[in-house]
Amino acid sequence: MKKFPLLSLRLSCVGLLLTCLPTLSMANDKLRILTWADYVPKDVAAQFTKETGITVELTLSNNEEMISKLRATGGAGFDLVQPSQDRIAAPAVEFGIYKAIDLSKINTANFIPEMWESSKQVTTVNGKTYGVPFYWGTDGLVVASADIADYSDLCKPAVRGKVAIRLKRPSLIAMAFSMGLDPFKAYATPKLYEQIMQQAGDKLIACKKNYKYFWESKDQLLNDLRTGELVAAQMWDSGGWKLNSENPHLKFIAPRSGALGWIDAYALPAKGKNDTAAYAWINFVTRPEIAGRMATSARTFTVIKQAEKFMAPKMQQQFQETFSAAALKNIHWYPAIPAGLEELDGKILDKIKAAP
Repeated sequence: MKKFPLLSLRLSCVGLLLTCLPTLSMANDKLRILTWADYVPKDVAAQFTKETGITVELTLSNNEEMISKLRATGGAGFDLVQPSQDRIAAPAVEFGIYKAIDLSKINTANFIPEMWESSKQVTTVNGKTYGVPFYWGTDGLVVASADIADYSDLCKPAVRGKVAIRLKRPSLIAMAFSMGLDPFKAYATPKLYEQIMQQAGDKLIACKKNYKYFWESKDQLLNDLRTGELVAAQMWDSGGWKLNSENPHLKFIAPRSGALGWIDAYALPAKGKNDTAAYAWINFVTRPEIAGRMATSARTFTVIKQAEKFMAPKMQQQFQETFSAAALKNIHWYPAIPAGLEELDGKILDKIKAAP
């Protein structure tokens, strides 16, 4: 994915949007959404139901689980899912778990044009688009120490037993970048990609004793950073800025080698039963005032024009404190991951987990 002039895009003012929800008559209908925690505030779901008569049923998950659930059912069980956009094209081709988006049913004028077009490139296969972007953010470091500026610094003896990361592929990707390698450029050459990931995996194993744990519970991670049990951890900007709001001593930083940039998108499961409700939801949440409320609740940003007008000013301040102009240009945006690479990552992650 190409890099964006994100800050300027967010602050741009393009004029009044006239997007509105189509008139619907689907009382007592249900929309089943598979998404991340904190992505759908209760008041937003309630307003959607009030306007449309459609009730919202949420199931919380993550990228790996979303793909696994849909693979197990052939794309059934949900009407709308929200994976990261780099995880859409390959599963659509390899597993057939998604159906193409009918772009004529989406109010595309609501989106920041550059991000909409770039997202289409990432999620389009054989001329058909499978993803609609919504949230975006970064993966970096929360630190309580000025001595930690990059992922490789988590291996310093001084922080032994006081740092944490997730045992997921972003940890491998991030460690590779901190070692001066570029796994994204190697996507097209699997052998080179495997070599890079193995080097990153070996580095993680070499400093495994530095990690207090590989975190899975965000609540546990936040609490340990609050109490000083941890002095640094890999995490998303939303969690880092939440901690910074509570304690200015804790800061979310863009690593020296660059933060990882992601976009979470909407996709239609291949056997979803209520596409009409799914399109209604997409057009509802991409209204700027709704997108701004959701972004504030999730503590992350959206690709919707003028949503920033409805977001908490504190978020803009924290974003600017984290990202200098140079750091913004140095964000590594996830390209669409080719089929087969995640299996390779999984083997390396298993090796790290099993290592003493």
